[in-house]
Amino acid sequence: MKRSPLLVIFITVFIDLVGFGIVIPILPFYVQDSRFAASPSMVGLLFASYSLMQFLFTPVLGRLSDKYGRRPVLFLSIIGTGVGFLIMGAATTLWMLFAGRILDGITGGNISTAQAYIADVTKPEERAKGMGMIGAAFGMGFIFGPALGGILSRWGINVPLYFAAALAFLNATLLYFTLPESLDKNHPARSAVRFGLTEMWGALARTRLGLIVAVYFMLIVAFSMMTSSFALFTMYRFGFDAQHNGYIFTFIGILAVGVQLLIVRRFVHSYGEMPFIVCGLGLLLTGLVAIPLVGPAHGGLVALLLAGGFVSIGNQLAAPLLTSLASKSVGADVQGGTLGMLQSLGSLARFVGPVIQSFLIYSATAAHHLDDHSLRVTFWTAAAITFVACLLALYLRIRTHAAAYVEANLPATSGSG
Repeated sequence: MKRSPLLVIFITVFIDLVGFGIVIPILPFYVQDSRFAASPSMVGLLFASYSLMQFLFTPVLGRLSDKYGRRPVLFLSIIGTGVGFLIMGAATTLWMLFAGRILDGITGGNISTAQAYIADVTKPEERAKGMGMIGAAFGMGFIFGPALGGILSRWGINVPLYFAAALAFLNATLLYFTLPESLDKNHPARSAVRFGLTEMWGALARTRLGLIVAVYFMLIVAFSMMTSSFALFTMYRFGFDAQHNGYIFTFIGILAVGVQLLIVRRFVHSYGEMPFIVCGLGLLLTGLVAIPLVGPAHGGLVALLLAGGFVSIGNQLAAPLLTSLASKSVGADVQGGTLGMLQSLGSLARFVGPVIQSFLIYSATAAHHLDDHSLRVTFWTAAAITFVACLLALYLRIRTHAAAYVEANLPATSGSG
């Protein structure tokens, strides 16, 4: 009985991420269309505006889903996403483009609600698989979304945006007619205390959850810097257009799905999250260091796909499993609020990353033209942030092992005394 709602959630997140994935390969080219005539640094600010709104409104959606249910929040947020894509597709000025991204950001913080739905209907020992399912939906969204964005851009750079709007409305219709509510009247979340800033900082003060969130935040900052820079990098270094970038992101998405199906679903239950989180961060670090070294004369497309594959696999190993760890660190009554907080901070990270990227590119370029120096600085700054996240994850793993050892030996120690 639980399997059907989870399938609907998977389809919902998948369609949502197809729409999101469509934007990634075309946005850098769309911004530089003659209607807008924006500089390369403006790409980062567009990504950042969306994420800033998600940061501000994701906790609100989380609290509303705790109080009124997951289903209505998911439905209304997807409708807002569709309207945002329509505005972007019809945009004739830069402010309209920002308006569409901002509206999409306000209503687009629904992944935490989907995660809370999964937390409602899964047991703690099955939580990693459930969160991994969202990771797989992310990956499949990145298989079909960027490919569709690249292909549809052949008929007009704004055509993919109208297609994404249609997908969002289709998604809302599917959810409305097929998804049951996961919260009954007696669920602890219905009567939970409001999860505001005070509660958020109180939760982060718990060392374990605070470390998990810190690692997650840095991971997302680094990955979002790569995401907002990658199309600019391939355009400058390889001369790729939106269609080429769509195919590359499709390849990255295939790897992401493979990670979820072949690794997360099979082995995390036996070995726990932490080894895979540390491994994922290490792969992400390797990819971020390697990408700026790649060019037509230095490995070519094969090397680019290999480095991008490291980034994809690393992110897909670490991000969903950090979410799983966070959900296990709190009670059922604040699942929506906590996961909303985590996704809100993730949105803040997606704001911080592109802003850093825009600053680095703007500061290192002359006359708004990209150069090798600005690209290297951007990717290697992301690599440095990932390195710090690796150190924190290693510390968290050591601390977790030590706590488990003490807990396992505490009864024997007490008995001998």
